[in-house]
Parts: sequence; C-alpha cells; structure tokens
Amino acid sequence: MKNLYSYVILKFETKLILEVKENMEKKKIYIIDVTNRDGVQTSRILLPKLSKTMLNIYLDDMGIYQSEIGFPTIKHEINYINGNLELVKNGVIKRLHLEGWCRAIPEDIKLTFKNCPEIKHLNISISTSEIMIQGKFQGRKVFKDIVKSAVDAVKVAKELGVETIGINAEDASRTELDKLIEFAHAGKEAGADRFRYCDTLGADDSITIYERIKALAMAARFPIEMHCHNDLGMAEAVSVAGAQGAIEGGVDAYINTTINGYGERCGNCDLVSTILALKFSHGLTEKVHLDEHVDLKKTWKLARYASYAFNLPIPINQPGVGANAFAHESGIHADGALKDRRNYELYDPEDVGRGEPELLETGRIITTGEYGGIKGFRYVYDKLGIHFHDDNEARKVLELVQYANLHTQKPLTDDELRLIATHPEVARKIMTVTP
Repeated sequence: MKNLYSYVILKFETKLILEVKENMEKKKIYIIDVTNRDGVQTSRILLPKLSKTMLNIYLDDMGIYQSEIGFPTIKHEINYINGNLELVKNGVIKRLHLEGWCRAIPEDIKLTFKNCPEIKHLNISISTSEIMIQGKFQGRKVFKDIVKSAVDAVKVAKELGVETIGINAEDASRTELDKLIEFAHAGKEAGADRFRYCDTLGADDSITIYERIKALAMAARFPIEMHCHNDLGMAEAVSVAGAQGAIEGGVDAYINTTINGYGERCGNCDLVSTILALKFSHGLTEKVHLDEHVDLKKTWKLARYASYAFNLPIPINQPGVGANAFAHESGIHADGALKDRRNYELYDPEDVGRGEPELLETGRIITTGEYGGIKGFRYVYDKLGIHFHDDNEARKVLELVQYANLHTQKPLTDDELRLIATHPEVARKIMTVTP
C-alpha cells in the first residue's frame, strides 16, 4: 500500500490532477442492486422467479439505476429474464437497466445472447488475484490469459449488440494495483463501460479501499463499481469509501447493493443503509452526489416485500427499516426525542416511507390461491379494482393465480395479483421452468 499517491503523482501531470478536481462536482454515485444475482445465492434460501420480478419492478419504482437480474446462461433463468425484458418493452419497467451476469469468457457471451437475444446490459466476471488464479486454474492460466479472456468477451458482447458492459475483477482487493490498472485499461480499450472492484472476501477497510480506488480512478480514467461483502461487518462503509475515492479520482462511481443485505456468507452491502449514509452522513453529503432519481421513501415497501419473499425477518436493529429504527425507551432518550426528534433521530420515519398507520383486517377474510374458486377469486380482484367481464375471462387468470401460489409457496400479495392480471402471458413465461 506504500506510495499509492506517489505512484499517481509521478505518472500524471499536475494539470491532470487539477482537471480531476474540477470534474468532481459533475460525478455521481449510481446504485446497481444485485439482489437477484448475488442475494439469491444466499445459502439455504430460495427466491421464486415471480418474486425476483417484483423486486425488479420495485427497484425501478424506487429509481435504482440497474438490477443484476440473474444468470442468462442458466436454463431455469431464461424464461424469467426474457419475461422481464418483455416488461421493459411493455413499459412496466421504465428506467431500470436489467443486467445479466456471466463469466468473462466468449462462450458464455455467445450462450447469453442465444438464450436472451434482447438483453442489452451485462457484467462479466473473472478472477484477477494471484491466489485465485493459482487456486482456481491450477497453473493452466496466468494473468495475461485473464486479461485476454476479458477483452475477448467484451469484444464478442459488443459484436452481439450489448449496450453497456462492466468488467468484474473478482478478488480485486487481493490483486496488485498495477494489475488492476492493466485489467481496467484493457477492458476500456475493448469497449467496456465500467470496472467492477470486487472485495470478494470482505477483507478491505475504508481507508485502504479509498486510496486504492482513487489511485485506480486517476490512472484508468474509467468509471468504477464497488462490490463489497460483509464478512467483517464493514460492507457499507467500505463501499461508500471506495465510491468517494472514485469520485475524487474524477470518475463516476457505482455501488452494488442487496436488499436487506442478503448475500453469500455474511451478506453484501445493504441497499437502504448505503443510501442513508450517502444522504445523511455529515461528511459524505458535501463530498459526493447520489443519483437524483433514487427515492428513499420507497424503501420500506421494498424491504418488507423482500423479507416476505425470502422468508427472512428484517433484523430489529436494521437501519431505516428495522422495528427499532425509531424506537426509544431510555428515559433520557425518550424525553429528548419527545422534545425534539432531532435530539436522537438522524432522519425521519417518513424519509424511508414509514409513519403511516397500517390496518389489519380481523373479520371475514377471503383469499385466492392454489385451491381458490371463481367466486372468491373475483371477490379478491374486485377489491383491487380489477373487474372481469365474465367467469370465462376470469378463469384464464385464476389458473395463473393458482400456479403462482404454488410457485411462491405463500399467499400472493396485491401487487403480484395485479401483475398477473395485467400481464398474464408474461407472468406465465416467468413462472415456466422446463427441466
């Protein structure tokens, strides 16, 4: 880690450094949520394709820049991905980029476009650290082979019509800085749009990653994407510090998040915590600018739906969306909060979409699902404001609702029911898996 700044200063003229400072104000941080790729890799959990689709719809509604929707090279993901791309065409998903993930090898790129010819955004990944090159490839590859594979994959993707593509350096935090610069330069020259720095083991600290990313940004002049795991409980802090380094290095920054911090081992960088940090941290608000499309008020609904779909409770102390995020019991705290909320609350419940009373029906309840009949089905949809001309029209959607309930293994939400009724053929495709 010695002399990172000396390396940059020696390599670049003072004029370039001044240009970087002048451009800082124009740079932004964008959110790329990876729940539907990395989050669903959480061990011992499953997420139905319909639920993955709802997350994409909610992320779009929240103004998130991009969703890593899954693996276009895996057979059981194909219909789900193509169905979501249809939702883009139909205007259901409006701004959100739907991005697939695959290995940085030409064969995966070709298979991706064979399976999902309408896909427009990709992130491609390959290991760059010497420990992984030795451990995974067992002497069959050296670093030059890694760079060549990534470059070849980018070129194939461009030929097949990709609009944006990120190149991912797996285990970047254990890769020498000069190799990361070489990898990023090669990808940029091949036509890639971003470089993803993967702290795959969650081993980085905030100061180290800030220094490395700033040096990398100034050397490569290439947008940088932070992908950090939570093995040391620092995923959000490390991601935000890295993004600040990218901004101060003169390039746009992207932060990978997952809803409620789901992900392999100890999870990933949490979506809500990250946005809260960027909006309310005293030091950060003056230094970096979050994508203005992000609507924090939509997080409460999104976090609760993800908890329901994953069947994982939100921790009581989760920032913003945990049950105790705005709870006060200590006499001093309660007294101070009642006098002025700012004594003990950094932000308001309303900032994250909370604060409204929630009503729970305690009388007669009619539901529809796997074994539902036509009368109960139409009653439920009438309450949602969706009306069918007759029973024959209703039965076509009822069949899909029955399958959807079987598919998710839990009662369908109002928004799921609306999606099925308004886009039945897309819903049918999303839920269809052919072994």
